[in-house]
Amino acid sequence: MEAWLQRGYGVRFDWGLEGARRLAPGSAYAVVVDVLSFTTSVSVLVDAGTRVRPRAWHDDAAAQTQDVPVAVGRRAVTPERPWSLSPAALRRAPRTAELVLPSPNGSAIAAAIKDHCGLVAGSLRNAAAVGRWLREAGIGTMPDRPLTVIAAGERWPDDSLRPAVEDLLGAGAVIAALGATTLSPEAETALRAYAGADLERTITDSASGRELAATGFAEDVAIAVEANTSDAVPVFRDGAFSAAEPGSGAGSRSDG
Repeated sequence: MEAWLQRGYGVRFDWGLEGARRLAPGSAYAVVVDVLSFTTSVSVLVDAGTRVRPRAWHDDAAAQTQDVPVAVGRRAVTPERPWSLSPAALRRAPRTAELVLPSPNGSAIAAAIKDHCGLVAGSLRNAAAVGRWLREAGIGTMPDRPLTVIAAGERWPDDSLRPAVEDLLGAGAVIAALGATTLSPEAETALRAYAGADLERTITDSASGRELAATGFAEDVAIAVEANTSDAVPVFRDGAFSAAEPGSGAGSRSDG
């Protein structure tokens, strides 16, 4: 339905894979936000100089064609395969020039829409840098260069979308940093949620935060709430997320 596309606004907001598939094709850029933990992990990797290839969690065909290391599940890490979706594990792992980082939410969304518009990985760690980079390029500040911000969310056991508060707040942080005024009602609601939140307390005590802590990954939550500690903007170019060059601007993208 046409009304679902939030046309006429510079900044739009929606949830999950289906929201991304519907809104991305009409956007100049999309920002995918998956705070726990895909886009936080991308931020950590890009800070270390690693190029990150997104991939759906069980894309076996893609796995067979990659010639770079593929991250494993958090509990499947071994000395030979030290890379996983855990930001804490990634900080401890040896640096690799390139990494395939599958996930069921943020990475799957990025892989699905990468050919439809410019693409950035946003998180609480880099929200200010992402917003500034897009604003300087005029993305999201006018309806003819619209920005879509996608909160990845999580999954219920039946594979339906479970909206996740950490992604709502991460999306709101990016929208706040843009400083744009032509926000859809959906985008404005995300902004207001972020503006009124105690980020660390809310995310640590959220369903996703509690789940990770209960399974031994509380450090991943602590890294995810390192608000605005990274100035690197992970932009999808030539098949992977890598840090935008200073002054490169959003108009100079080269999608792979």
